[in-house]
Amino acid sequence: QVQLVESGGGLVQAGGSLRLSCAASGRTLSSYLMAWFRQAPGKEREFVAVISGSGGSLYYGAFVKGRFAISRDNAKNTLYLQMNSLKPEDTAVYYCAAASKEDTTAVVRGGFRPDQFGSWGQGTQITVSS
Repeated sequence: QVQLVESGGGLVQAGGSLRLSCAASGRTLSSYLMAWFRQAPGKEREFVAVISGSGGSLYYGAFVKGRFAISRDNAKNTLYLQMNSLKPEDTAVYYCAAASKEDTTAVVRGGFRPDQFGSWGQGTQITVSS
């Protein structure tokens, strides 16, 4: 099991930017399909973005619309999420998650559901003020 720790959250004004990091330990990050999810108060956990083990394939949630960019540095065992043009509706706790890369096809076909990811970080709060 890989252990995940997010960082980089905080308070930002609408239109601003933040970069989240997710440090992995315990296993080599390249063995995992990595994703970002978010959860706002009273709402279900929502898919944000996913990146393949090699970094060659990326998928984003429909709401992203070019504002966010997921990336990974397998040498540093770290996942990133660059978020630009932030909106108040982006306010949520952001989580990184990992699934075995052998499960990639199933995860893609299954629509990137939270239950398809077996390892989770503790989350980092992002608050976007208007």
